[in-house]
Amino acid sequence: MSFHILTAQSVKDFLLNIPNIKDFFDDDILESQEIGDGNLNFVFILKSQKDPTKALIVKQAVPYLRCAGEDFPLSKERMSFEIRALQNYAKLVPHLAPKIYYEDEEMSIVVMQYLSEHIILRKGLMESVYYDNLAEDISTFLAHTLFYTSSLYLDSSQKRHMMDSFNSNRELCKLTEDFVFTFPYMEHETNFIDENCLDEAKTLFSTMQFKKNVLSLKYKFMTQSDALLHGDLHTGSIMISKKETFVIDPEFAFFGPFGFDIGALIANLINSYISHFYISRDGAYQEWILKTIKEIFEKFELKFLALWDAQDESSLIIPNFIDDKTLTEFKKDFMKKIFQESIGYAGCKIARRVFGIAGVEEIRGITDAKKRKEANLLALKTGVKLIENYKNIENLDELIDIIQVQKSS
Repeated sequence: MSFHILTAQSVKDFLLNIPNIKDFFDDDILESQEIGDGNLNFVFILKSQKDPTKALIVKQAVPYLRCAGEDFPLSKERMSFEIRALQNYAKLVPHLAPKIYYEDEEMSIVVMQYLSEHIILRKGLMESVYYDNLAEDISTFLAHTLFYTSSLYLDSSQKRHMMDSFNSNRELCKLTEDFVFTFPYMEHETNFIDENCLDEAKTLFSTMQFKKNVLSLKYKFMTQSDALLHGDLHTGSIMISKKETFVIDPEFAFFGPFGFDIGALIANLINSYISHFYISRDGAYQEWILKTIKEIFEKFELKFLALWDAQDESSLIIPNFIDDKTLTEFKKDFMKKIFQESIGYAGCKIARRVFGIAGVEEIRGITDAKKRKEANLLALKTGVKLIENYKNIENLDELIDIIQVQKSS
């Protein structure tokens, strides 16, 4: 079927022509609603009138950037990469990704499980909800998706074949290059600068050592193809309940540096930590966020190394090439590099939210202008500090100290 943009009405007719979708709803009368609030795509929810718990989510990419309109063209083929990433998650971490009921790359559409008992993690963090399984679940997601799509597990032909499926996700990679690593740190028409922060923006835009470090991280992002990344793993890309965690929206999926996804998530947790100085003033909850950051890193490293230790041969290492002692030293240095690059990318993801086009709700949504400025500048100071020092941060305690000290300094 040739591509056409679906509406709340036409999506029902389209899906009821698909046998397994028709069987799912058992000939019930359907209600549909467009619920997308993101920057890129349209999202519909289809529910049975008779049983509203019987529902599916439909996501369609259109050939432009939704938040900017048709004057900002963007290839609808980005949905193909989301579909392919979700198919990989179904193999590697099926309990951490929504079930797919139907996908159609020509129509740029995917139909998924409706997570009715889950909310966006960002919302839960803003409401000071504790999630005991978050660190366990997300560290598993990161360890398994990164290890099993890397040269530490795959042979060379498998890795290159898999990369071929994602290499053409050029437009969304370019969005990241522009809106994470470039535009937020210079005068640019897309920026959103709070009028109370104009002087601080000018200072940032003229800080060249900071920009030099950003360029180093950007270059790694552009050239280092370690593993299949989600590409946009923030707290708005995780659906969560007290019992379950699901990773959604991997349309930015591509092969990139190990530390990028880790850093993106850590950045969002740091932004949440900062926001609670102004939203709730709940010190106990902030301590839980810091504890969660530490646990994600610690659990990720343990799980990633366990997978690596169980792998006798890959495109990187073959039996009898290196002795156990030296290999252990290599792995230690390898994991330290991932940790440090994660911190650098976390810094970029924090700093870019301050003056860039896409802020975070927990900070930009602060209604009091004075508090909003303070939160923005605290986030900026933290992000800049991480970018300037990521190569020298040796362990988690040093990272936590940096996050905490920015408020008191």
